[in-house]
Amino acid sequence: MVHVPVLLEETVARLVTEPGGWYVDGTAGAGGHASALLAAAGLDARLLALDRDGEALALAKDALAPFGDRAILERANFLEMAEVAGRHGLRDIRGVLLDLGVSSMQLDRPERGFSFLRDSPLDMRMDDRQALTAAGLLKRLSQAELADLLRRYGEEPMSRRIAKTVAEALARGELIETTAQLAELVSRAKGGRRGRTHPATQTFQALRIAVNGELAALAAVLPLALGLLAPGGRLAVISFHSLEDRMVKQFMAAHEGRMEALAKGGSRWIGQLPRARRVTRKAVSATEAEIVRNPRARTAKLRVLERMA
Repeated sequence: MVHVPVLLEETVARLVTEPGGWYVDGTAGAGGHASALLAAAGLDARLLALDRDGEALALAKDALAPFGDRAILERANFLEMAEVAGRHGLRDIRGVLLDLGVSSMQLDRPERGFSFLRDSPLDMRMDDRQALTAAGLLKRLSQAELADLLRRYGEEPMSRRIAKTVAEALARGELIETTAQLAELVSRAKGGRRGRTHPATQTFQALRIAVNGELAALAAVLPLALGLLAPGGRLAVISFHSLEDRMVKQFMAAHEGRMEALAKGGSRWIGQLPRARRVTRKAVSATEAEIVRNPRARTAKLRVLERMA
């Protein structure tokens, strides 16, 4: 399946506010958002595209080739954004985009092990230079640790039962090294399929988040990205599940702050620096038409923050 960038028009319209300037796409993927940003920002605009997934970055390179030296691509984690930007002399950055979660390319490549739809090695690494895989993580965790992980990262209500089933299977010497083996265990623990959602959906989400350190990375990159922006520059974040969206919402609200009345009269601003304003008071979701074209846009939420002087 070709990767289709979600909320493309909505993101570009809120991120590009004037011609020219530098932009950073911290999760370039196949280059769909990056190409649209450069096209909208005009001939004087330039963009730094980062991705830790080598396969994704190769696709982004092809997509951005028509823009020549206006696009700079590097294989790097978005946590390295400031270091890479400094190395290329980026100044007065007008916009930073973070498109979180797993991409269509990763989901649709069986050998990447992100999906239970086709049997494949239980991998789930976004960066194949990393040693830890999902199969390795399962072997490392205790039953209690796995239950806690499934509850925190997957919001799985049957986390203890799943963890017990997995622990017992490993104790019997069963292999849990493929997506099908894990999906079958989870389905057995939950009593089979009920409704449209596969029983293993939340378990796979939790393991993917843990293997790639996604929530810790998000907590670290948000202040990093905001700090790189010039006054008036904007940070756009597209999230795909409630854990991510909650973190983004709380971060943006904290930097927007609030006015607090003083006992002796007047008021003062309370919040985190640098001060910012929320461009989107409410998260922007995909339209029904987009969801029909691209079902994976169904859970996408866009939030945008503008740095103030």
